[in-house]
Amino acid sequence: MNLVQKDKEIIWHPFTHQMNSKLPINLVKGEGVYLIDERNQQYIDAISSWWVNLHGHCHPYISEKVSEQLFTLEHSIFSDFTHPNAVNLAERLLIHLPKNQSKIFYSDNGSTAVEVAIKMTLQYWHNQNLPNTTLIAFENAYHGDTFGGMSVGARNVFNNAFENLLFNVSHIPLPTKENIDQLKEVLEHWFINHNIAGFIFEPIVQGASGMMMYEPELLDELILLCNRHKIVTIADEVFTGFGRTGKFFANDYLKNKADIICLSKGLTGGYLPLGVTSCAKFIHDAYLIEDKTKTFFHGHSYTANPTACAAALASLDLMERDTTWEQINFITTKHKQFLQESSNHPKLQTIRQLGTILALEIRTSEETHYLNSLNSTINEWFIKKGIILRPLGNIIYVLPPYCITGKELDYIYQQLTIFLNELPD
Repeated sequence: MNLVQKDKEIIWHPFTHQMNSKLPINLVKGEGVYLIDERNQQYIDAISSWWVNLHGHCHPYISEKVSEQLFTLEHSIFSDFTHPNAVNLAERLLIHLPKNQSKIFYSDNGSTAVEVAIKMTLQYWHNQNLPNTTLIAFENAYHGDTFGGMSVGARNVFNNAFENLLFNVSHIPLPTKENIDQLKEVLEHWFINHNIAGFIFEPIVQGASGMMMYEPELLDELILLCNRHKIVTIADEVFTGFGRTGKFFANDYLKNKADIICLSKGLTGGYLPLGVTSCAKFIHDAYLIEDKTKTFFHGHSYTANPTACAAALASLDLMERDTTWEQINFITTKHKQFLQESSNHPKLQTIRQLGTILALEIRTSEETHYLNSLNSTINEWFIKKGIILRPLGNIIYVLPPYCITGKELDYIYQQLTIFLNELPD
């Protein structure tokens, strides 16, 4: 039995139907924008391995810094202890985060960063003996797979099995120029007549729902309304952080900043799991009380893991280089050019772009949905072309590492066009 067959025998893969008979591809190496299998077949990682890889696989600078850390301090308890990497990383993140952010809380992935934010928010009110317990979120949201994350996410195929166990959340549609006044009226009513605790959102791009994009000016209006009523705002930047939208953080598009911000994915450049939840000073101040029962009782065994922090610090070094932003701007420009060339393609329902994110919604007889049958066709077709594109149903998105070249992007665009042209009418 070879390795791939052993995998099929003993491993349960995420987001993969258990009756799927297809054998996984055995990847043995990563190099820049490429993942390489056991047959030495190269694949362009056009989705940055689930959006985590920023600078390319096995980047020599990050690899060196991680290696050095492994021979210095690989891990330590983080309750009554600290270490240089945790302090340095917190300090450097706060330089780039909005100025209202004051404290950094470490966890180990995006879902837990969101879970921390939800618990911070609800206990913020609890510590003041106030009854605010209801959260507001957008329709079609995705905030992770923990129970808090599922609760504030959309009720859909991702969490149908647990629907009766999730806590109640009030969902609102994404803001548009047509509905913004009505949305504000609804929220105003809720804020006055219900015990609203907080509003969580993916700023300006909803990733897993299909790279749905909306105007920052409209989100600004909702945040401002929350601020007036002292409702806690939570920005889930797990996906949108670290240059993906063309700015360091999506919050940089906003005049009104979130009170709590969740980070992960690109935080370590795609090397190691690490989560961050940052918060404004007034959130932390609600825990500065003598009553020990109102401590924030949350933590993870690998909180602020020194090796993961080393990777994050190295990735930040690269993010702060002009050459990285030249590449981000280059990808952004290339995506815009392809959008303009393809916007009237008859097989496309819509095509949208922001920063390094490009999304193509293919017109099908089925509803646009994660389980759209075109999903597997897209996946397999592009794998044969040496491109990893894991679609969201009938929505193809391109989100490459920043090291990608013009030639490699042009090849992806070329194959996208061929695929669209080959689709039956």
